[in-house]
Amino acid sequence: MTQDAARILVIEDDLAIRRFLRISLESHDYRVIEADSGEQGLKLALRELPEAVILDLGLPDIDGLQVIERLREWSAAPIIVLSARGREADKVTALDLGADDYLTKPFSVGELLARIRVALRHTASATAQSPDPVFRVGELVVDLGRRQVTVDGEEPHLTPTEYRLLVVLIKHAGKVVTHRQLLKDVWGPDSVYEKQYLRVYMGQLRRKIEKDPARPRYLRTEPGVGYRLVDE
Repeated sequence: MTQDAARILVIEDDLAIRRFLRISLESHDYRVIEADSGEQGLKLALRELPEAVILDLGLPDIDGLQVIERLREWSAAPIIVLSARGREADKVTALDLGADDYLTKPFSVGELLARIRVALRHTASATAQSPDPVFRVGELVVDLGRRQVTVDGEEPHLTPTEYRLLVVLIKHAGKVVTHRQLLKDVWGPDSVYEKQYLRVYMGQLRRKIEKDPARPRYLRTEPGVGYRLVDE
């Protein structure tokens, strides 16, 4: 492990899970900082300034949702929720409060590591300065400066609303974007309950950029929560 290794703050009160996470993360060259309560996690976040946070919601002192709120008051570090709470309402609330991702226990270490890599990449790209950024994944290329979309060299005709929807997903590439956030960003705050808008336009967008809209390569559904644009 090098001094430049990314620091991951794990806020988890279960000692066995915390040890398992430390061993798994350190074996992949991450530096692990541990907290067994929400308040301790907040203090360590302020002192250590980690590159990412893995957070359990069921903490002994304060709810993990409060931790997300308080972290987001000053920190932009990716927050990956790792919780036994599997209800859609908990996932949506955590993501709306500012979490970047949500995994339900029991979890796959391989998937957690992949989510961490995506979160760290997203943070790095967000801080990079580029006057005309170009988003690429697979055969999909979106030149945001020119407002040009190509799939396998062909230019599908996107309506202004379809393009706005795609751009919002690109801004959060690799992360789950809730229905509410997409509706607010694309159609405005008065439309946050109009999920039918989203279903219709997502279906249209998939038909234009996916080879098989029924098995999307790029625009993935997170059932009951929202959508994720794959970025790898």
